[in-house]
Amino acid sequence: MATRPETHLSRRERQIMDIIYTNGQACVAEVCQAMADPPSYSAVRALMRILEEKGHLKHKAEGNKYIYLPTRSRKDASRSAMQRMLRTFFDGSAEQALVALLDASALAPAPDELDRMAKLIDQARKEGL
Repeated sequence: MATRPETHLSRRERQIMDIIYTNGQACVAEVCQAMADPPSYSAVRALMRILEEKGHLKHKAEGNKYIYLPTRSRKDASRSAMQRMLRTFFDGSAEQALVALLDASALAPAPDELDRMAKLIDQARKEGL
């Protein structure tokens, strides 16, 4: 098993991880049931094995089935993904990412979100982040 999860996930792998994060844990059958237009049971099982090999999942045996759990919290995974996105698309600049977010009319934050973001920025300033 990898010590640090590989970064690239396919669309189906992301769907599986979202289900696992939402439920906290799941077996292959539960993942299949939760997926919209799921591939075959065997394909889901293979994808979950790949996610385990990449270091995103671990399993425990429970009776005659495996229960899969994430290897790290959703918060840690999202922080890592955000850092990769900042490096890849915005030269590591949170400011450039924020400008892009505010410029994208379809993704523009609602006024209450902007207020919460401003409070988070003020808090980060106070805490010296």
